[in-house]
Amino acid sequence: MSVLAWLLPVVAAIVLLGGLFLVATANRLDRLHVRTDAGWAALDAALARRAVVARAAAALLDGDGTGLHAAAERAEGAARADREAEENELTLVLARVDRSRLPAVLAEELTDAEHRVVIARRVHNDAVRDTLALRRRRKVRYFKLAGTAPLPEYFEFAEPDL
Repeated sequence: MSVLAWLLPVVAAIVLLGGLFLVATANRLDRLHVRTDAGWAALDAALARRAVVARAAAALLDGDGTGLHAAAERAEGAARADREAEENELTLVLARVDRSRLPAVLAEELTDAEHRVVIARRVHNDAVRDTLALRRRRKVRYFKLAGTAPLPEYFEFAEPDL
């Protein structure tokens, strides 16, 4: 009887501590998913801003900006699955734009928009990397701590030559 009286609190403490550890891990995973979603929202906003500035530059370039305008329209209207390819195309078209023909303010705005896209992409991909690293752990898989949250995906495209 004395062994059972000693063993029962020890087992209860181990179960309680294990449960608290799993709750803390699930909480961290939830925060990482929120961070990934916020990173995507910031990246989406930066990409939209770059498309708007690219269309403004295309309007000033007259005939030379038609490819730029079309690429910006396609990138902004693309579904998320096709977004990487369209944004990559817009980046390549923007690299061919002669910025000396643009007003200085617009050229600076375009450069700033490209910088913000690069930063937002890195932030988003860092959040995805951290989330995927935690989701790969055994305890997360065995206890299904990720729930029904979709697996986050990296966003990759050619970075502009800044």
